[in-house]
Amino acid sequence: MSSSSGPSSGLPVRMPRPRQPGRHRRPEPVTAPEGAPALVLAVPGTPSSATRSLAEEVVSIARSELPGLDARVGYVESADEEFPSLRRVLSEAAEDGGDGGGPDGEDVEQEAMAWPAPVVVPLLAGPDSAHQRVIRQAVLDSGTGAALTDVLGPHPLLAEAVHVRLSEAGLARADRARLFTVATAADGIVLVTIGGEEAVQAAGITGMLLSARLAVPVLAAALDLDGSVATTAERLTEAGSQQLALAPCLIGPEIPDGLLTAGANEAGCPSAEPLGAYPAVGRLVLSAYMAEVGISPDRPPHGTSVR
Repeated sequence: MSSSSGPSSGLPVRMPRPRQPGRHRRPEPVTAPEGAPALVLAVPGTPSSATRSLAEEVVSIARSELPGLDARVGYVESADEEFPSLRRVLSEAAEDGGDGGGPDGEDVEQEAMAWPAPVVVPLLAGPDSAHQRVIRQAVLDSGTGAALTDVLGPHPLLAEAVHVRLSEAGLARADRARLFTVATAADGIVLVTIGGEEAVQAAGITGMLLSARLAVPVLAAALDLDGSVATTAERLTEAGSQQLALAPCLIGPEIPDGLLTAGANEAGCPSAEPLGAYPAVGRLVLSAYMAEVGISPDRPPHGTSVR
């Protein structure tokens, strides 16, 4: 099922939960203010049908959390009509919101600035200077004045997502509190990323959070640094880990073909899947957008100006 505002690939459209009746009902969910800028998800890597499905699921999650959100997908490395380029999507979003009309209401100050141009959120779990440089250049080339947010991590929700992917692969217990055993559970995790030393440092923060969840050592390594994965696996082994697992702190589209398999071979251990369209990824994308625009989780702003 699809709609004009939902996925175009046949994926079900996520709808907000109905309001509960009664005195103790939950507060009304925040909705996107009228005239709010579009959220444009910048998808790195070579486009594919799998990448498109993942990206559309991520924006569907964001729409379900903020009804009325104008969310679009732009592919960073595309000049194909089938996969609209980031520059083209930004231009279209700017034209659609060209009047720049901000929210109305008596409490809006007359001098308040109009809503800004589109907000670009990179679909990257951590810093990656190469991808971020290309995204930044596409934003500049679009001439729309679009705002560009930071990457999604490090963040506790990414640690949760990695934990889930490990448990799905049978490499970690799904819930430590239940204390049930998994025969193939790893006693040491190589948390891999892309983007060199800066990315390793950021993934290390997520790794500490993951280690607390799993009660096993977790060390970060970069798939794009020669010897990084092997050295990290050796450090874990020397520290007493006997059954390692590779865990991507990566969403998926940014991983070059074959690099994750090569990393698992280098570490000599099985690998979990990338984070993909795990719900936390969609929520982090939305959180980055809301922070940029100034929308509070409790209520939307009035007359908010953004840099």
